[in-house]
Amino acid sequence: MLHHIGHLVHDMSEAIERYRRLGFLLPAPAYPVMPPSPGAAPEPFGLANTHAYFPRDFIELVTVAGGSRMPDDARPIPLNVPDDRLPTIVEAVRATAATLTASLRRFQGVHILMFDAPDLDAAVVRLDAGGVRHGGVHAVRRPIETADGTRMEPVRYLEFGTEGRVPEGRVGLAENPQPEALDGQRHTDHPNGAVGLAGCLLCVADADLAETEKRYAAYLGRSARQDGPARTFDGAGITLAPASALADLLPGERPPGIPGFAAYTVTVRDLPAAERMLRGNGVPLGRSASGDPFVPSAEALGVAIILCQAD
Repeated sequence: MLHHIGHLVHDMSEAIERYRRLGFLLPAPAYPVMPPSPGAAPEPFGLANTHAYFPRDFIELVTVAGGSRMPDDARPIPLNVPDDRLPTIVEAVRATAATLTASLRRFQGVHILMFDAPDLDAAVVRLDAGGVRHGGVHAVRRPIETADGTRMEPVRYLEFGTEGRVPEGRVGLAENPQPEALDGQRHTDHPNGAVGLAGCLLCVADADLAETEKRYAAYLGRSARQDGPARTFDGAGITLAPASALADLLPGERPPGIPGFAAYTVTVRDLPAAERMLRGNGVPLGRSASGDPFVPSAEALGVAIILCQAD
């Protein structure tokens, strides 16, 4: 299962307008604000984001704060850092922002993919035994918006590769808060009827398919099945497709970059109703090889969005 995908965008205002047109409910974006040096005036800093929340997973829209205009409804989030720690924090934040800026130079689209890890400690034991390189476990707090206010729930995650990167971006494992913490979430009733993430499509060079399959088998601790020209990891939500097959799987689509996440799939409560809503909003739709409608990447800022009927 997927935990979340991260869609990097150049302009948060444009991205929010586009996603709302596609029928996603998005809260106001959060913009961290802090002084770049002791005594300086606070300014947008680091990474800004907002989310399309589902009951157990989510889509994150991310941009580099200060790199584009702030939306009118942006929520400044003051970061209070002691002066003696400020240079270290500024350097770390700038390094992270530089990494994502480099990803955006490749292409605007999905560069982050996190898989759900119900038992992260057991996953670490398995990864270490298999010699899989990762950056260790990190702890953060995830905001959960409820009718009673925003709660900060502790979560842990790890990322694969060197310095948290593999060729296609940032990929890793993450824990979810306890189910009872998620049950009262707000902002999950999307006009398009979306209820969750069903999968993500990674496009790779034909010659790299076997090696990428081996790598993801090690990440996930499971084997892929052959799915036509592609390889699908059932239960994990990831399909690997050779670049030569993308136009057959998603007619009209071209790889955003190789390797690169070319598409993701959301489940909806009522597929015909979702199609009508999108067409009513003037959104053109393609049809995948499996017959599912999809929003072309040109309409969704660099990634195709496939819709499928929820069980």
